[in-house]
Amino acid sequence: MTDISQIGISTEEIINYLKSEMSLREVCQKILYQRIINKVAQERGIIVTTEEIEIEADRQRREQRLEKAVDTLTWLAKQLVSPYDWEIGIRNQLLAPKLAQILFAKEVEKFFNQNRQEFEQIVLYQIIVTCEKLAQELYYQIEEGEISFYEAAHIYDIDEHRRQKCGYEGKIYRWAIQANMVEIVLGTPPKHIIGPLKSEQGYHILMVEEVIAAELTPQRYEEIINNMFQKWLASEVENLLNSYEIYIDTF
Repeated sequence: MTDISQIGISTEEIINYLKSEMSLREVCQKILYQRIINKVAQERGIIVTTEEIEIEADRQRREQRLEKAVDTLTWLAKQLVSPYDWEIGIRNQLLAPKLAQILFAKEVEKFFNQNRQEFEQIVLYQIIVTCEKLAQELYYQIEEGEISFYEAAHIYDIDEHRRQKCGYEGKIYRWAIQANMVEIVLGTPPKHIIGPLKSEQGYHILMVEEVIAAELTPQRYEEIINNMFQKWLASEVENLLNSYEIYIDTF
């Protein structure tokens, strides 16, 4: 096992480097996060079992293609990590989602139902041009069938990436649509041409191909609970700093 001191790097050098990279605050914040997770998990009797750690360790070995014990030890040494450090890291990785489930699992469905509209998506195509006259001409040409929406996007859109995709923007959440456009975009039936609408980018011609109803999928469940957990952690750290006036020493 290679120790950091054995390769001639001191703790002070590491801290100074993190400062120079503007990363020290982020690292300190993560340390405080872990302290809070450990404290609350202990208070609630939440543990990570040896079996769970072994299952995750085996998964990581397979991911790294580490077939033998010596291969694992060599890999850890290259990371400057001991087997004990690795085990602690796995424990921390597994403890956080366990705590999140205990704290917020009952609130996810309620939050989703209260904010269902925000989770609706549309499959959006759009053309953006800088000239209002051109936008008007394209709109009428598309409406009259003189040119298809996709062909117009491929020829005239100001963005090369969107031109290559014939105007395809992808699946867009309600909150990602510009505020001055959201009502008309969501209020227009699919396949109908919208526009031209003006923004700082230029003049938009839009088409909603499909409206995707909000659904509490496993992926969305994880997104919501993780967001709740991260907000809770940030709030707990702020309260900790305010209550105990913890200051990070200047090294």
